Amino acid sequence: MSDRSLASPPTPDAQFPAGLRAALVAAVHAAADAARPLVGSGDSDAVDGAAVDALRTALAAAPADVRVVAGEGEKDEAPMLHPGERFGSGTGPAVDLVVDPVDGTRLAAAGRPGAMSILAVAPRGAFLDVGPAHYLDKLVHGGPDAGLVLRAPVSQNLERLAAARGMRVSELRVAVQSRARNAGVAEAVARAGATLHVFEHGDIERVVHAAASGGSLDLLLGIGGAPEGVIEAAIVRAHGGVMQAAFAPQAPAEARRLAEAGLDATRVHDLGQLCAAPAFVAIAPVTPCALVPAATALVALSPGPLADRLPDDPV
Repeated sequence: MSDRSLASPPTPDAQFPAGLRAALVAAVHAAADAARPLVGSGDSDAVDGAAVDALRTALAAAPADVRVVAGEGEKDEAPMLHPGERFGSGTGPAVDLVVDPVDGTRLAAAGRPGAMSILAVAPRGAFLDVGPAHYLDKLVHGGPDAGLVLRAPVSQNLERLAAARGMRVSELRVAVQSRARNAGVAEAVARAGATLHVFEHGDIERVVHAAASGGSLDLLLGIGGAPEGVIEAAIVRAHGGVMQAAFAPQAPAEARRLAEAGLDATRVHDLGQLCAAPAFVAIAPVTPCALVPAATALVALSPGPLADRLPDDPV
């Protein structure tokens, strides 16, 4: 593959003052630093727990009124920052926080690449409230909008995207997470003749590749985590990409909780509903990542492209 450069570096946004940006950057650094000694330990909960404790401490004095709206731990029954928790000094902007103290805890516990600490903040009320949802059905590609429809046949969406880009379907590269729930999607991609990129963990990384202009993927499809989906919406918005998502309960109990919360699993949400305002995203690596390969690296946006360059081939 040829080298593909992404768009210009991040541009700070006045909605997130410098002090707040610095506090958020410090928080993901602290989480990653706390988790890193446990890499290879085989204990996913210990990895998560160390990162959560460090985040709580780091966010306590953030110059803002910070409210947690979604965290990854509940789905995995791991340590977490709970929805509704409040952090910060209480002065400054009112922001909502979506956080995954360690995205890829199993990778970190096994000593494998691809684990990172990540958070996103947006003005109060800007993120879609995913409530008790654990899973979202997702569609992500770079802009402009090619008229894809989340729950349309995969072959139809591939044909529309190829036509919009002046490509053949066989030239498209489509990421689908390797889970039983996504088997039908993966089979449809392969049957249509597109190149299938199957991955076990790391859908946030793949979303960056799919959403960024010049990224190494053309499309991401399939069911993945709901909290990650909100973070991904912030990333997609920053890159000017396209995203659609819908609740996708994977168990009767989850479907029942969604209904009790008044959340409609038949409704498809577009990017403006998933992330209704510019957001700030900060990432720090726990183990080497395609986005942030160096142990001391950090990438942040608000609202601008997530990185100057990504590798052609996701790891």
